[in-house]
Amino acid sequence: MSGVILLILILGLGIIAWASTRMRALGFRRRSSTRVSSLPHHHGWYVALWTAVPPMIFLAIWSATSPALVTDMVLHVPAAVQLPAPGFERAAILSEARALAAGRAHGAFHALSRTLAPAYDRAQTRIDWIATAIVLLLALAGGAYAYLRVKPGFSARTRIERVVLGLLLAASLIAILTTAGIVASLLYEAGRFFSVVPITDFLFGTHWSPQVIDPRDPGASLGAVPLFWGTFFIGAVIAMAVAIPFGLMSAIYLTQYAAPRVRRIMKPVLEVLAGIPTVVYGYFAALTVAPAVRQFAVAIGIDWASSESALAAGLVMGVMIIPFVSSMADDSLAAVPSSMRDGSLAMGATPSETITRVMLPAALPGVVGGVLLAVSRAIGETMIVVMAASGVATLTANPFASTTTVTRQIVDLLTGEAEFDSPKTLAAFALGLTLFVITLLLNIVALSVVKRYRESYE
Repeated sequence: MSGVILLILILGLGIIAWASTRMRALGFRRRSSTRVSSLPHHHGWYVALWTAVPPMIFLAIWSATSPALVTDMVLHVPAAVQLPAPGFERAAILSEARALAAGRAHGAFHALSRTLAPAYDRAQTRIDWIATAIVLLLALAGGAYAYLRVKPGFSARTRIERVVLGLLLAASLIAILTTAGIVASLLYEAGRFFSVVPITDFLFGTHWSPQVIDPRDPGASLGAVPLFWGTFFIGAVIAMAVAIPFGLMSAIYLTQYAAPRVRRIMKPVLEVLAGIPTVVYGYFAALTVAPAVRQFAVAIGIDWASSESALAAGLVMGVMIIPFVSSMADDSLAAVPSSMRDGSLAMGATPSETITRVMLPAALPGVVGGVLLAVSRAIGETMIVVMAASGVATLTANPFASTTTVTRQIVDLLTGEAEFDSPKTLAAFALGLTLFVITLLLNIVALSVVKRYRESYE
């Protein structure tokens, strides 16, 4: 049987175990005069888990190891002696034979793969039947063991809670280990890069040209200052110049001036912007905003304005972040105690004076925290800068000029056919590590500010 059919079979057995055990537990409750420690569905889940979980664990392990077992069985047939020595050609023949046996291919480049395909089919069939037998054995043995333990005094609820606790712990560990693995990978590859390029040349160099690297001095072409400046200029200056005023003003209007009915309509509409995929923003930036920015620059006399300008990418990125800033400012303003607002109005201040002199200063830590989180998101944005920003690394403060960002360069460095041992490719990991450290520091500062703000009003 295939893996999908086995999975359906396991789930079916689990459902049968749950239903039959629940009926048995209901019988206990009707006949027993003593207090039963668990509900019938607790007993049902206990037996169902014993029926389904061990076969699923086996199936996961078997799915990872069975291809190697099948290949090993094929290599023992007489025709396998014609295979070439281990290498690319041998792997290609075996892959073709496996595809022919599975029905995923209708032709083959190597005649030997047609000869080996029946052997693959027989080996796969044998392996599938062995897996089916073991899965059924584990399901029936586990279900029978759990079913016989179910009694009126048996505490199934405690054991179910332990299983759920274990699953929650496993989910947390997976997230933590994944993050640790990503960081370890970045550190390892960045360490290889810095063993070739001095870290001072990378962090303080002002010339970035990874296409032409001198083997005698690779650091001379890999100075990342233009990339850091481009990332800061687009993500933290231009984008925030758009996102902060519009996001803050929309939050003030929605929390202080808008009628409840208007707020119920406008807030979801504003948050729709946050659900738009970034690739759509990229199209909008490349096809609409960038040409419009260039036409505007030409109209005011800047004939050399680039069609891939920092202004185009920054404007669209700012529009994308408006809902984020607005939502954080909205939460911060709503968290300010109403007594402060009412007290200001009672003292004779106008609504605008109350907002500018009471509400905003009180909500400022939360607003600042939201802005820092928005900056960290902006400098990590990739799709918009890939489609709208230039690939030319320049140190310029002119918004109509071409500039690039760290994320854009990472994409450029890791696409193509460059070797992974070259300084050019390894530079992407050094850039990624630097970007990771910067966004991590921004997030830590922002979360500490938000936490302090919440503690002030709780």
